[in-house]
Amino acid sequence: MCGRYYIAAEDKELAEMGEIAKKSSLADKMLHSTGKAVLTAGEIRPTDVAPVIALNRKGIRSIFPMRWGFSLPGKSTSIINARVETVGEKPTFKEAWARHRCILPASWYFEWEHLVRNDGKKTTGDKFMIQPKGSTHTYLCGLYRFEDPFPVPVFTILTREPGSDTLKKLHDRMPLIMPRERIDDWINPENDPAALLPDARTDMIMKKSDMS
Repeated sequence: MCGRYYIAAEDKELAEMGEIAKKSSLADKMLHSTGKAVLTAGEIRPTDVAPVIALNRKGIRSIFPMRWGFSLPGKSTSIINARVETVGEKPTFKEAWARHRCILPASWYFEWEHLVRNDGKKTTGDKFMIQPKGSTHTYLCGLYRFEDPFPVPVFTILTREPGSDTLKKLHDRMPLIMPRERIDDWINPENDPAALLPDARTDMIMKKSDMS
């Protein structure tokens, strides 16, 4: 799964995206309706509002503020991840999978060791920072939709099976991550997203995080 990711404040490219999201007309509307401002740096958690890459109404690549998590009617929890293997079949995600795909620009994502204690109970261990090998950016694949009070755009992050034995030792899922050169293809609704899955990055590097 992907439950947290990080935007480094010193990254100029990501900082520029953050500023665009903050200046968006949506930012004030979302602050008024959700009580949350756009986070442009630091650790991004579910329900936070963060910069997202998607197409605007004219089909031009743009940056928008969106809240993390599809809401569930009558529940306080939200859907922060969706399994790429089944996302095209489920009513909750089917339309977004076909028409509303997005990218969450990040420096890296976090994952915790998932351990089994001697008594058989599951627990978490160390926290790790993970990003594609040879890259300072991590382009997380997501889906978005609009929720009430309209128009509040929200996103969920797609997950897949881990691409290496090292990652499997941490968790049985990892985010779907596209290379930079496939961002425009991913967010283009005219493309078949399933055809892009073989291009996803799986060559990750990781190191233990000192962040709580």
